[in-house]
Amino acid sequence: MSQQLINIFYQSHIGSWAILVLLFFVSYFLVKGGIRKGGKIVHMILRLFYIIQIVSGVGLLMAYQFPAAFIIKGIIAIVMIYAMEMILVRTQKGTMEKGGLYWAILLISLVLVILLGFEVISF
Repeated sequence: MSQQLINIFYQSHIGSWAILVLLFFVSYFLVKGGIRKGGKIVHMILRLFYIIQIVSGVGLLMAYQFPAAFIIKGIIAIVMIYAMEMILVRTQKGTMEKGGLYWAILLISLVLVILLGFEVISF
């Protein structure tokens, strides 16, 4: 894989993490504030960023020949996306009985993904 392609994957991956988290909170607060249509639009854009993250992450995994730390980071990132989706969908439906659990999963997985991504945690 060429260095230019690796750089494209890297820049799209690293650049869209902050946007992903920002869009999640915007969508959450729109839905929570009763602006359902705006929240749904932002939620759809958020799902597009999920796809960008997953595709660029798989591209980086292939380029770096599947190191164990990044495989674990990818699995934790999928769990984080799951928690984001559950929080948003259950907030839209008004069924947040396990809301604290999903928020805990989201925060723990977000911290772990950031620490693994910046290689603060490595093995």
